[in-house]
Amino acid sequence: MGETKVNNSLLESTGQIPEIALNFLTHIEKERRLSKYTSRNYRHAIHSFFKWLSDESKHNEITKIHQIDARSYLIEAQSKLAKTTLRNHFSALKGLFNYALKRKLCQVNPFSNLTLPKLEKPLPKFLTEKQALSLLKAPPISSPNKNKSDFLNYRNHLIVKILYAAGLRVSELVNLNYEDIDFIKATLLIKGKGGKERFSPIGQDTLDEIIHFRNNYSPNPSHNSPVIIGTKGSRLTTRTVQLVLKKRLKAANLPTDLSPHKLRHSYATHLLDRGADLRAVQDLLGHSSLSTTQIYTHLSVAKLKKTLKSSHPRA
Repeated sequence: MGETKVNNSLLESTGQIPEIALNFLTHIEKERRLSKYTSRNYRHAIHSFFKWLSDESKHNEITKIHQIDARSYLIEAQSKLAKTTLRNHFSALKGLFNYALKRKLCQVNPFSNLTLPKLEKPLPKFLTEKQALSLLKAPPISSPNKNKSDFLNYRNHLIVKILYAAGLRVSELVNLNYEDIDFIKATLLIKGKGGKERFSPIGQDTLDEIIHFRNNYSPNPSHNSPVIIGTKGSRLTTRTVQLVLKKRLKAANLPTDLSPHKLRHSYATHLLDRGADLRAVQDLLGHSSLSTTQIYTHLSVAKLKKTLKSSHPRA
């Protein structure tokens, strides 16, 4: 827990993790189709809990874990884990025991009646429209190898352009294949979180840049070829996209602590600033809940000022 590193393989090999917990982890990774990031968080949470049970010389059988054990773990964890991490642990462990309950392997979920302090949700960061334009016009990098630098400059510009113009998650961008693009209707088929699919329209200028990149740097791609590729034609990792954005931000003299997801925030905020319907933005982002999209209404300062000026008699 906290700063203590958990040796997952050692815990599993020594039997400190019960079989039902290992089955649950397999279930969420393969059947519930959670993201790798969420699956990793669940695995870490469950291993941390059972390591804590072992360190406290407590039993690790599902049927013998009671609410007092759950409460004691959470109380100790509160002083060592960040609030978000603690909430992730709580969700994972509650899910584990619900999984066991459905299979009649325990009679009660020891985490079911426990509560955690509510998190204050921070407002997401975003670029202004002027900053977004500066990023799109960031100066190219120079290199002795002109062909390579031409490829990288165009590819890196295209990464930023698609992230901002379509509001994609970075994982959605790297998984985008040519078969997902309807070049006639100018739409993308996006494979989002949890295996959910949605169609996202893109502007003709963005589509033209994708076509230019394909024709000049990705000749004869197959239907399942990735749109965004490395110098050897392979699919990029999300980490590489993050590094590309950091370099582009630096070249544009913008804060380099902005992640690719901030371009998605910018996309949503700028749509709302220009009067887009909230439910339409929800569909474009692929949010299952409108409340998730509503956070962007707090960011639309320009829209609020415009409303105030046009509606208030003394503004």
